[in-house]
Amino acid sequence: MTSVLPRHRRIGCHPSGAPLKGEVDEQRRFHLCFQAQDEDIDELGHVNNAVWIVWIQDASVAHWFAMASPGDVDRYVSVVLRHQVDYRGNIVAGEAVTAVTWVEDSLRGARYRRRIDFIDVKGRVVVAGLSEWAMIDRCTHKLVRVVPDMAAPFLLQDN
Repeated sequence: MTSVLPRHRRIGCHPSGAPLKGEVDEQRRFHLCFQAQDEDIDELGHVNNAVWIVWIQDASVAHWFAMASPGDVDRYVSVVLRHQVDYRGNIVAGEAVTAVTWVEDSLRGARYRRRIDFIDVKGRVVVAGLSEWAMIDRCTHKLVRVVPDMAAPFLLQDN
């Protein structure tokens, strides 16, 4: 696995390097709680848009760490191609939201789409996102097709 510069926190991980821990539900959606800190707040008194993007990436990568096979985690990494974010509300310092993220069934070669909703304590979606990601090989940095075995842990299977 490629090394990460020690002064940078790895996406989807605590500063210690351990993956962020969340829960996976019966629909294979990943739930992860975030609490707004003073440094997350902008001049308008709520979480800055850039922080929401960091949280989108953290929840998405933490989901990968939680559900992918150890071999896939060591060999592959995803990169963001595009984020689309709808801001419907916000939170202030001290308030928490739960990120709920899932992979859509629309896999295309190396590309896949991931949705994420941030739900406040009243059950409202305050921020919703749709991101397009691409899978790459860690060693070669070349695109890698997302094969069914790699995607299976993330997709709800029809019974």
